[in-house]
Amino acid sequence: MKKLAKKGNMNERIDVVLRKFRSRMTSYPPGMCPLALYRSLLQISMNQSCGKCVPCRDGLAEVDYYLKSILNGDATMEILDEMEKKCRMIASTADCAVGTVGANLILDSLTEFADEYESHIKLRRCAENVSQTVPCITLCPAHVDVPGYIAMIKEGDYAGAVKVIRNKNPFPTACAMVCEHPCERKCRRALVDAPINIRGLKKYAVDQAAADTVDTPVANVKTGKKIAIVGGGPSGMTAAYFLTLMGHEAVIYEEHEKLGGMLRYGIPEYRLPKVRLDEDINAVLKSGDIKVHLNTKVGRDVSFSELKEKYDAVYLGIGAQIGNRMPIENADAKNVIPAADFLQAVADGNAPDLKGKKVVLIGGGNVAMDAARTAVRLNAESIHVFTRKRDDYTALESEIEAAMQEGIRFRTLLSFLNIEADKETNEVKAVWLQPEIIAEYDQYGMMTTEHSSNYPYRFKCDILILGVGQRSDVSDFEREGVPVERGRVLADETTMVKDMEGVFSGGDCVTGPSTAINAIAAGQVAAYNIDEYLGYHHKVDYDVSIPPAYPNLCVPTGRAEIEERDPFDRKDDFEHVELSMTFEEAMRESGRCLRCDHYGCGVMEGGRGE
Repeated sequence: MKKLAKKGNMNERIDVVLRKFRSRMTSYPPGMCPLALYRSLLQISMNQSCGKCVPCRDGLAEVDYYLKSILNGDATMEILDEMEKKCRMIASTADCAVGTVGANLILDSLTEFADEYESHIKLRRCAENVSQTVPCITLCPAHVDVPGYIAMIKEGDYAGAVKVIRNKNPFPTACAMVCEHPCERKCRRALVDAPINIRGLKKYAVDQAAADTVDTPVANVKTGKKIAIVGGGPSGMTAAYFLTLMGHEAVIYEEHEKLGGMLRYGIPEYRLPKVRLDEDINAVLKSGDIKVHLNTKVGRDVSFSELKEKYDAVYLGIGAQIGNRMPIENADAKNVIPAADFLQAVADGNAPDLKGKKVVLIGGGNVAMDAARTAVRLNAESIHVFTRKRDDYTALESEIEAAMQEGIRFRTLLSFLNIEADKETNEVKAVWLQPEIIAEYDQYGMMTTEHSSNYPYRFKCDILILGVGQRSDVSDFEREGVPVERGRVLADETTMVKDMEGVFSGGDCVTGPSTAINAIAAGQVAAYNIDEYLGYHHKVDYDVSIPPAYPNLCVPTGRAEIEERDPFDRKDDFEHVELSMTFEEAMRESGRCLRCDHYGCGVMEGGRGE
């Protein structure tokens, strides 16, 4: 008995070590040498080997030796062939998954990072642009100085924090409430306990200092240049903000009654109160020479050709606001509505009364969750969300959890077959669903499914909401010569439209439906490239001094989460669901930041790693 107890205790101790090791894996910094990463992963397989079969025990060690020689600059190109042959042999002859998976890992690296292998062998160094950077800054699409504004919060300078954010992102309030916070994904604080709650701290800053009460940078001397911006959403407004600070005149053409794009018409009030969105918009409009034409649709009220003639450059930031329908029978039946159209109708004050209605929603993205949670607040009797695969739930985990708390029911492994509509009224009556079973993973690591032997079944509903994506309204631009492919404007990573002088485009109309921060990043890139195109090289000075970095003792501390109103209360109204951090929480959370911009990887970028 003592021996068993000791063994059990050893297993528990190893589990603790493995949990700590898992945090190291999730904290691998972006920009690190991929060959060093693959070697470390290979060594995990080596450590897992039981040593009973030669291919795994000795073969993986030989592959590790090859990798070491490549990293040391002692290898020739011939070693790649030897390494590939060795890995294929191990993968086909190893007794268990340890050897097979380890060998296949290196085979994948030979394909995915062929340029890295060649650079290490021929030049004895990593390929260009490979360097460890500050994870949160790098993974923020707009490259906001996250450690900088967290340091300002710690010092109690909330207006300064807003200024630091706005140096790259003129929507600090909107992003504080709806950003998917990719900046937290590789936070090195996870090495100690858990990632910093970066979005929560941003929300605390804008709760203390409203964006439209914080001065924007002083605009440069006027250049006399005028840029037309089509679309007053996050991408177009961001481009206007930076262009006007550079001294240019920005003229926005917006087809809706108000500015904001999908931030206003696609995100429900309970997630982003529009009075708070207006704080960001007011600050942008006060920043310089910006003119706005509302209720003006390019292609209807003014032609794209006119804009090209009248302005020195044109930026297309029209977003993707049209909800997709499925190419199946009865897709146009009454009470079948795309999720994006449903949310826009609610935002425009045309919310349907769903009392006593059974709602079915197809899709698992953030827009689908917004539509489902909005239906709850419109008094629907029941709401069922159906998806084919677990991978289809691409919404934030917190959004899915909140939806479950509010009574929304989820079912997966069901493929959507068709819509049943009443022959006389043409109203949706039911959906037909086919049960699925799990199959192999595809080449991208995504789960696939195949039909189950179970029969399809009929599910009654009064309303069917289709959360199956959005598309851009590009037809008018395509008719006037703007290159379009599969409903998207063809523009490169500099946002310059293919074969069109002086025309730029970015955001959802180029990439397809994405996040607000990605649209903001595109608007920022466009502004600086338009400035270069016009013959300038302006810089925007946000006039803030980042506090010095103090040593962090790395004492494990709990992460402060953003609290929400009780589900039984919040599901009955459209009031904002999130509560602000307390002062004590914000101070403790900001104190957890390791200041990677000054310590560790940030030093490699001159102390302010971007």
